[in-house]
Amino acid sequence: MCRLFGMTTGGPRVHATFWLLDAPESLEFQSRRMPDGTGLGWFSLGEEPVRDRAPIAAFQDADFNAEARNIVSHTFMSHVRYASTGAPDVHNSHPFVMDDRLFAHNGVVRGLDGLGSWLTDVDRALMQGQTDSELVFAYVTAEIRRHGDTTAGLVAAVRRIAAELPVFALNVLLAESRRLWALRYPDTHELWVLTPTLEKPGPARHLASDHEPGQVRVAAHREACPAVVIASERMDDDPGWRLLAPGELLILDGLRATSAFPFDAPAHPLTVADLSPAESTSQV
Repeated sequence: MCRLFGMTTGGPRVHATFWLLDAPESLEFQSRRMPDGTGLGWFSLGEEPVRDRAPIAAFQDADFNAEARNIVSHTFMSHVRYASTGAPDVHNSHPFVMDDRLFAHNGVVRGLDGLGSWLTDVDRALMQGQTDSELVFAYVTAEIRRHGDTTAGLVAAVRRIAAELPVFALNVLLAESRRLWALRYPDTHELWVLTPTLEKPGPARHLASDHEPGQVRVAAHREACPAVVIASERMDDDPGWRLLAPGELLILDGLRATSAFPFDAPAHPLTVADLSPAESTSQV
């Protein structure tokens, strides 16, 4: 399945090199199993969202490697893609940008014609690709605009999708400058959160890889700044990783974290047996 990564310090600008390149389960390492696209998003000194995407694996992308080592920001979002809807193409790679927000998604939502009918021409004009993920983001963006509040708009959008459309998984990262939302929905895929409080550079960490038994990677230290990290899987052996509960919406305003559970179970849940071969393969 696609992998999500988000990080925020709440203010100080730092590098995300450890998590993107050096951690035992870094995005670069995970991309060796997720070959269909790479994206990195961050916020500029002017607090505008910036992203760079490519329809290739992160470990093959020289730009991703360079940006992971050199970019500083208080908030990052990254995604490595295993395509299920939409061809491997730069416009189908995450994260997406709309209305000064970054967005990435892991999962499958069906009924895209119905979802598209909920959008106005103004909403559709923000789209460039053909994925269910970008269509979901366009609808989330429309609901945020309608409600005048990011959390309320996100909740309203997910509630309607869950009530009216077939859903296999809808794990989401949404970011504004210094703010981050993470949703695990329903319970199909995992989503983890780590809230370290580092006063000095963290020690080298290691983690036996579940994907390559017997192999252990040792990584450099993490940057000496408190940050909250969100990831599709634990990226090192820090005991502080916590698995989000099914249906949990984690809201990070700076480093202040609150959790909400505003969603019912999907009205039309999909199982692996309902997926196409391409969808099924992408969700492993």
